[in-house]
Amino acid sequence: MPPWGAALALLLAALALLGLLAPRLRRSGRRAVGVKTLPGARGQDDDEEVDGGGPTDQFSDGREPLPGGCCLICKPSALAQCLLRALRRSAALKPGPRSWLSGPHLQTLCHFILPVGPGPELAREYLQLADDGLVALDWVVGPCTRGRRVTNAGGLPAVLLVIPNAWGRLTRNVLGLCMLALERGYYPVIFHRRGHYGCPLVSPRLQSFGDPSDLKEAVTYIRFRHPAAPLFAVSEGSGSALLLSYLGECGSSSYVTGAACVSPVLRCREWFEAGLPWPYERGFLLQQKIALGRYATALEETVDTDKLFRSHSLREFEETLFCHTKSFPLSWDTYWDRNDPLRDVDEVAVPVLCICSADDPVCGPPDHTLPTELFHSNPYFFLLLSRHGGHCGFLRHQPLPAWSHEVILENFRALAEFFRTEERMKGLSRRRASFLGGRRRWGPLQKREVSPSSNLEGIFNWKRSYTR
Repeated sequence: MPPWGAALALLLAALALLGLLAPRLRRSGRRAVGVKTLPGARGQDDDEEVDGGGPTDQFSDGREPLPGGCCLICKPSALAQCLLRALRRSAALKPGPRSWLSGPHLQTLCHFILPVGPGPELAREYLQLADDGLVALDWVVGPCTRGRRVTNAGGLPAVLLVIPNAWGRLTRNVLGLCMLALERGYYPVIFHRRGHYGCPLVSPRLQSFGDPSDLKEAVTYIRFRHPAAPLFAVSEGSGSALLLSYLGECGSSSYVTGAACVSPVLRCREWFEAGLPWPYERGFLLQQKIALGRYATALEETVDTDKLFRSHSLREFEETLFCHTKSFPLSWDTYWDRNDPLRDVDEVAVPVLCICSADDPVCGPPDHTLPTELFHSNPYFFLLLSRHGGHCGFLRHQPLPAWSHEVILENFRALAEFFRTEERMKGLSRRRASFLGGRRRWGPLQKREVSPSSNLEGIFNWKRSYTR
């Protein structure tokens, strides 16, 4: 076994022990923050956890209860009502019997550590960027054992862009989502950053935490390959910073129709500065060092590699890699001014569904890590908060894909139906207005009231804003 394998084995043992203690730790933690049960949303754990089981008191206002003890936090709008109806009908949110996987640490451990299995068949493309760097696109081409089902009725199959976590780890849930999306008629494609998951690092430049420049070129290429197909995007964990940065910088000019973030890290700077629980901190840090170890010689030109590989925290690693460079050193403040995923959040012009768990051991408690004011004030952001799920886990009691996969695809289907309905109603309004305008020379028609359908746009208080 290689040296890092022994360290990883010790990490697994520690996390497994934490997972066994998770129910007791979770109950005691909820008493400390004063958790209340969601009104009207009793789920599978109510008999066992009579004093808790829902999100914290901060979420007691402006939330809509859902099956399974979940709730939807958003600004009221026509689109929000459409999404709420879809989630209330969703079979994925219905509670089931409690299983040994309910603990947040085991949910996270199974997601990040267990082998991915055979997985789908991938066809890789390398995309050369403007600065001669390389990123990789893995198109999921098979298998599809149960037959494909077209999801975008009346149009072309949609493309699903999947962005893994920032550490470059391709997890079981990412591949499970791709398999389910392929079965539902999507064209899934996985985006890999420079130097991640076998993508060669041809220049001593890596993609920082929230720099979407490489992703912009990749999305442009995907759009070139599928010019008429709708494009949806999903990100996992720390990879959500990249997706949100792209949506904010591009605004209404982005090619994305809808997006979803699973366990996103939204307050990234505070997340790095506070640090993670030591097993996760050491595990993610070890994975970063292993991934970049093969490029140590090339990185010596721009980075102090000795200090980099002696880092004891994720913040020290990130700061050494991107701030204390030999060519363009930056301060920690300047770095986050350029990489905070919410720096241009007001420019986001597509619906974004964030799926988070109240017991996330990596991101921390939701009252400290989730900017709820964003979801209450911005009509493009929706927060689906669940009781359990760990970090990017959301596993069920049987060996099926995570329930978050079903929710994401149902959300995209609801978005597509909403947009089609909106376009039909707007087209009807324009046709009737044109018809009435063309006949105004007739006296009797001049006194007719305008058809109510001409004001249908006023019904929708959610509208696409063209900001750039």
